[in-house]
Amino acid sequence: MTARPWTRTATGLRLAVRLTPRAGSDALGGTREAAPGRVCLLARVTAPPAAGAANAALIALVAKSLGVPKSAVTLAAGESSRLKTLEIAGDPARLEAALRRVT
Repeated sequence: MTARPWTRTATGLRLAVRLTPRAGSDALGGTREAAPGRVCLLARVTAPPAAGAANAALIALVAKSLGVPKSAVTLAAGESSRLKTLEIAGDPARLEAALRRVT
């Protein structure tokens, strides 16, 4: 089985993300091994990493890409790091299908 950047939780999914702020465009796509056995979804946002702007842009991007409200996506870890963990509330099967389309 190929490693995935997400795991199922009781309320949805937990998603590992590597964020690049100040990119040329906002986009999700591809994966990268962040550490042995830990795979992250690659994300780029145009927002700078100041005052939480990049984190807010990431949440908006993930919500839009997965078809969920922004309130369903929360930053669980990595507030000031490039490696972040997001909690996404919703039907895990539907969320996994949406993530497979963007990875």
